[in-house]
Amino acid sequence: MNRPSRLPPAPIPTPAVVDLVPWPTCWICLLIFASTLLAYWPALNGAFIWDDGGHVTRAGLRSLAGLGRIWFEIGATQQYYPLLHSAFWFEYQLWGDAPLGYHLLNVLLHATSACLFGVMLRRLAVPGAWLAALVFALHPVCVESVAWISEQKNTLSTVFYLGAALAYWRFSAERRRAHYALASALFVLALLTKTVTTTLPAALLVVIWWQRGRLEWRRDVVPLLPWFALGLAAGLVTARVEHTLIGTKAAAFSMSAVERVLIAGRVVWFYLGKLFWPVDLEFVYPRWAISATTAWQYLFPLAAIAALCALWWERRYQRGPLAAALFFGGTLFPALGFLDVFPFIYSFVADHFQYVACLGIFAVVSAGVAELGARTSLRATRVAAALVLLTLGSLTWRQNGIYRDVFVLYETTIAGNPTCWMAHNNLGIALANAGRKEEAITHFQQSLQIYPDNVEAESNLGSELTALGRPGEALPHLQRALQLQPNLDQGYVNLGLALMALGRSEEGLAAFATAIRQSPRDPQAHYNFGVALANQNRVSEAMVHFERAVQLKPDFAEAELNWGLGLTLMDHFPEAVPHFERSLQLKSDSAAAFYTYGRALAGHGRYEEAIGQFRRALELDPNFAPAHFDLVDILQRLGRSEEAERHYLESQRLK
Repeated sequence: MNRPSRLPPAPIPTPAVVDLVPWPTCWICLLIFASTLLAYWPALNGAFIWDDGGHVTRAGLRSLAGLGRIWFEIGATQQYYPLLHSAFWFEYQLWGDAPLGYHLLNVLLHATSACLFGVMLRRLAVPGAWLAALVFALHPVCVESVAWISEQKNTLSTVFYLGAALAYWRFSAERRRAHYALASALFVLALLTKTVTTTLPAALLVVIWWQRGRLEWRRDVVPLLPWFALGLAAGLVTARVEHTLIGTKAAAFSMSAVERVLIAGRVVWFYLGKLFWPVDLEFVYPRWAISATTAWQYLFPLAAIAALCALWWERRYQRGPLAAALFFGGTLFPALGFLDVFPFIYSFVADHFQYVACLGIFAVVSAGVAELGARTSLRATRVAAALVLLTLGSLTWRQNGIYRDVFVLYETTIAGNPTCWMAHNNLGIALANAGRKEEAITHFQQSLQIYPDNVEAESNLGSELTALGRPGEALPHLQRALQLQPNLDQGYVNLGLALMALGRSEEGLAAFATAIRQSPRDPQAHYNFGVALANQNRVSEAMVHFERAVQLKPDFAEAELNWGLGLTLMDHFPEAVPHFERSLQLKSDSAAAFYTYGRALAGHGRYEEAIGQFRRALELDPNFAPAHFDLVDILQRLGRSEEAERHYLESQRLK
């Protein structure tokens, strides 16, 4: 007997599109932009926070040559995302160091992605398309990606990701080469912005399977093979950069295969929980203690497998939930724990990891709500949806507040996650930069109590102890930091400063030389080496390093000042003048800089100009006693005794 041939699954009939926002596309997009801007209004006042300095274009890359380095020198930027850093380069040309421009662009990119998401769902005839787009625009889990300037990698790459998906979907329907070329170009742009977009071709196959119930090799898979190859290449480059330049070689990544499975199972449920109940969102969540010997931890992956099995069985009736789950899990795959990602040192989860993945969940839930409304009361469903959107927007508005500045960010993080050693360390850095060094030391010490092998906290603690005139206490911390990480950036610089303060000048100079060998493009290392050499009366050698520091960081005011001072000491004062003036342009609030230039002018008989510099120093700091004292000498030389006497009395009072 011949067996009957097995027919492929028939496509599930597409229901009539039900949308809860029955407006023309242009009006809905205007609504999305307006509501997104309103919900993220507090973010526009935010300052730069952690890691923004590694993304907003640094001084050495702000020229056209720097733009070339962004593309052709791996290591010139924190990660090799050349299109992202090119975007930051152009943004710096537009608004420099003003955070507002970066924040506003991030909000607009997020709103653009929400509109593209809605258009995509409409093309796919998904019910509740615009509801899903509005949920994505207003959901507080997206705040970390939108309110944090560094995460422009998310907002920008998602625009390219969704644009590529739309173009490819048109190619899939019409099979025109121009559409394929456009889709491929947009996919490459997405990869060059953030590598996690490498999951797009797999996501497209899931969507095709959802629509037709099957995949055809030649029609569906073959056109996407080049995309898979491009994604693999981009992923390998990123993994290499993470491993060698960022530091995913740490012991924190030494996990067994079983432990990684346990992490993945828990991560999936954690993210789902935050989507459906978006409260207690943290910048850094507590890092879970994963143990293969703890039975209850196996419940997470087992529950995930059981859910997938149930959805697989359900596919005979509706494929949407399984497609959404596959999209969600597949897009999250790079952050599930199977690959080493640097933030895993602090936590296995972060809101920005699910920025793209959440689209699948929003789509399937919104579709379910729309279909329920069509069967019951569409009006009541719209009212309920509006209330949900209002609630999400309010939560987003509130969540923006923690990104106001570094102090609010880390204090809030510590309040919700007291064992976050990274937050203690970074808050210490912020306090030290604000001149609150004793408070900074307390947080560095707390960071080390939580995580004794925290290299950065050891180095930072040593650096601040040196700055407070306690180099003897600093030395053991600096030496331990270098024992833990011999190639630590800034480590040998900090060690050199402590050794010089202890009078161990030869050892200090050797430490500075090591810092230069390890980081030849570090302007601070060159500057500190120059200062140390100058203090040993090796001025001509110091000049080489001041000049190099300025080449690497053109806005390095202190290096310009010391360059000018060195030229003055070498009897090249006319050549020194432009460097003094450039320093004062860059740092016009430094009384010490005006005073230094004034002394150089006075030493070359340019008394009236020197008086002007001293007076400017006193305008900035009326209690700057050396300026009063030097004015006494110059004014007496010029026969202005009465004026000289006033400055003499003031200098004695301050002394």
